[in-house]
Amino acid sequence: MKIEDCSSLEEVRDYIDQLDDQIVELIATRNGYVKQAAKFKESVEEVKGKERMEAVMDRVRTRAMELGVSPNLLTKLYTIMIDEMVEAEIAEFRNARSL
Repeated sequence: MKIEDCSSLEEVRDYIDQLDDQIVELIATRNGYVKQAAKFKESVEEVKGKERMEAVMDRVRTRAMELGVSPNLLTKLYTIMIDEMVEAEIAEFRNARSL
């Protein structure tokens, strides 16, 4: 991961905006895969996947520490993201079962 040496606040903000665009695209892509996962699961409890969530959080916290980012920040962000995506996956699961 290379951080460019910026020569102005505007340049810093431009890089941040570009990164934000990429982050949003990656979250949207992740959400698409989460919704696909619903078709491989047998119950709402399996959709909630407590063990999987714990594994993801452990992996993310470890990666955050490796990169010098606050693991607490990533835990908070991922908790919100995972909670919302699980709800979307539950809806997908229920919709697929009702067809």
